[in-house]
Amino acid sequence: MAVELARKFDGEIVNADSLQVYRGLDIGTAKPSREIRRQVPHHLIDLVEPDEPFSAADFQGAARQAIDDIVRRGRKVFVVGGTGLYIKALVQGLVDSPSGAGEVRQELEAMARRVGKEEMLRRLAEVDPASAARLHPNDQVRIIRALESHRLTGRPISVDRSAHGFSESVYHALKLGIKVEREELYRRIDLRVEKMLGEGLVEEVQSLLARGLTPDLKALRSIGYKEVCAFLAGDCDLTEATRLMKRDTRHYAKRQLTWFKRDNEINWVDYPDSFATICNHVMEFYG
Repeated sequence: MAVELARKFDGEIVNADSLQVYRGLDIGTAKPSREIRRQVPHHLIDLVEPDEPFSAADFQGAARQAIDDIVRRGRKVFVVGGTGLYIKALVQGLVDSPSGAGEVRQELEAMARRVGKEEMLRRLAEVDPASAARLHPNDQVRIIRALESHRLTGRPISVDRSAHGFSESVYHALKLGIKVEREELYRRIDLRVEKMLGEGLVEEVQSLLARGLTPDLKALRSIGYKEVCAFLAGDCDLTEATRLMKRDTRHYAKRQLTWFKRDNEINWVDYPDSFATICNHVMEFYG
């Protein structure tokens, strides 16, 4: 849909998928093909190596720079992707991170390896019950981030977020979301997993590991890559890895929908059935 809109309205695409920024993660992130990228310029794809850190704040800065450049050249901007925090950071801003985060984060990550996920969540509940109540033990990135913030500021991160409220409006945006019935969505997810495996996902992961990258990297702990890493390590067979990929993608899609349905500014549309209506929305928006 984004490609069709960009073609029709003389636009360019800014990627808002947190994994497509990594070089070498192509099949498992469903990056647009090089042919499509030749037809429509794409930004914020293949920005960093998989072992380089890349945060929502990094995305925010790179995206704003790309948008400024696109607008300066008189073209339209289409931000595309499913990483809700990235989109929120771009449009509404971020809570500032305190200095000294790197050292504290390393200490907390080492602690997590020692004491385990449930204990880390329990420790968060002692200092920030509001954040702990909305997190699952498996969500170690956010648990550690919340503990880190408390350690550095002495305040629960939930208090800072509540005070900030993501209230600053940086851009005026038209938000479009594609409606898909749950049964059809899950069918497409299953087909997508099979397609990625057929296109060489296992070989892609083998190539990444051969470069010296390790399965504990954030990029390789993502859905698709972590299951293939487990298969290659002999922890499961390919049938089980495939089943887990499909299951975990369905769970992730459900969480994405929960996130985006909280945003009352999103216009939910049928695609491709309602493309004419979508185009009318865009024409009206750009005036």
